[in-house]
Amino acid sequence: MQLPFALAPLRALPRLCWGLLLTLACLLPAQGALAMGPQDFPATPPVTRVIDEADLLSRAAITDLDHRLAALEADHIQARLVTLRRLDYGLDLTDLGHQLLERWQGNSSAIEDGQLLVLIEAQNNTAAVVVSNDLLDQLPASLLSSTGTSTMGLPLREGARYRQASIDGIDRLASVLRDGQDPGPPQLIERLAVETNVPSRDETQSSNALTWVVVLLTLGTLVPMITWWVFSR
Repeated sequence: MQLPFALAPLRALPRLCWGLLLTLACLLPAQGALAMGPQDFPATPPVTRVIDEADLLSRAAITDLDHRLAALEADHIQARLVTLRRLDYGLDLTDLGHQLLERWQGNSSAIEDGQLLVLIEAQNNTAAVVVSNDLLDQLPASLLSSTGTSTMGLPLREGARYRQASIDGIDRLASVLRDGQDPGPPQLIERLAVETNVPSRDETQSSNALTWVVVLLTLGTLVPMITWWVFSR
């Protein structure tokens, strides 16, 4: 009479397996959707200048960055900022930027100004800057690489400061466009060790160990001598 009751969990096992499979099937597409490529962006140039796909920026930050990007229109440049969580496998930020510019320029006949695109990836806290070919004389590839790697890379590596990284990158490019003067990447401050007379922890431990060795050697010498002297009387 107890056999059917004992087999009940086994009968429920297939339904449990199917439930797990369905759950995994639902989760996998959601995880894959986090990785982005050119196909995940609009085919035509977005109306907004800040495309915060990774949701990294506050409203105040978006408003501030939008004003800074809009200011570049005085130099006949359409500038945009794109954030994303992570890239598709085998794709880097610079490649994505070039593909987006080619795609948007090919699908819009209204584009007359130069195109500038600032990109930030949240997974690795990396940044890149790409421009259309007509801007390379004003903004050479070496400047773009340094801006993404150094100017923006430093605040990204030091606490994932996305707003500050974006401001620093845009301001450096704006300075070059306005005055022709490159302020350069941020200066890294080398923190030198300050000499001190206070012993370190390792030095203290080494000194303590030496003291114990001397004490043990002294005791090892004196104890046998005292013992011999006592028993020899």
